Amino acid sequence: MGRDEKLGTVAGDAVILAFFILLTLLLTTPTTRAVYIRLNSSHPYLLGFLKVSILATLGEIISKRISGGKYEKPVGLLYRFLIWGLLGIIFVPIFELYFSGTRTLLEKNLLPHASSMFTLFHAFYTSLIMNLTFAPVFMAFHRVTDTYIELGNGKFKSILKLRFNDVLKNVNWYQFTSFVLFKTIPFFWIPAHTITFLLPSNFRILTAALLSVVLGILLSIRSSKLK
Repeated sequence: MGRDEKLGTVAGDAVILAFFILLTLLLTTPTTRAVYIRLNSSHPYLLGFLKVSILATLGEIISKRISGGKYEKPVGLLYRFLIWGLLGIIFVPIFELYFSGTRTLLEKNLLPHASSMFTLFHAFYTSLIMNLTFAPVFMAFHRVTDTYIELGNGKFKSILKLRFNDVLKNVNWYQFTSFVLFKTIPFFWIPAHTITFLLPSNFRILTAALLSVVLGILLSIRSSKLK
């Protein structure tokens, strides 16, 4: 890596660090936190789009930085950003649906639990059921859209020319099933989302987006160590 590339990487690291420090300050300062909560309550879909699109896309960039040693623009960055934003919009009703539905199941004693630990059981079951039903579908959809972008080299006209069957053939379904579904869901997402659903509703999607960044960083560190 040349001197200019090293300086660019250091500058990029500083920007990323500054971003997360600023985000932390905004969420921990009473005045700005109140503004965030008000905006999130009045414009949930817009905030869902922005939170997930920005943080998840940033997570992909950070992952490439860790695994490759430098910052690289992901192929089809804009399309990745928009797809993450679309998923952020979908997460808004999905999170509420599973949280409310699980509460009903518990209140009707359709799930075993201890009344003295209702809140913990509620969060755990919400995470468990959501990650065993919705999460695999969402993850498969995202894997397919990523493959469209990669095969089309991030160019809209090339993406439109791709055949769905060809895209499916290029997805590593074995890795998706054996690792993404059978390892990240039980060992990361279920416990992580249990914590997420213990938080106030205004912070759940934000936390989920931050967790995706954390997982990306952990996997990138693991991958770089195996090289």
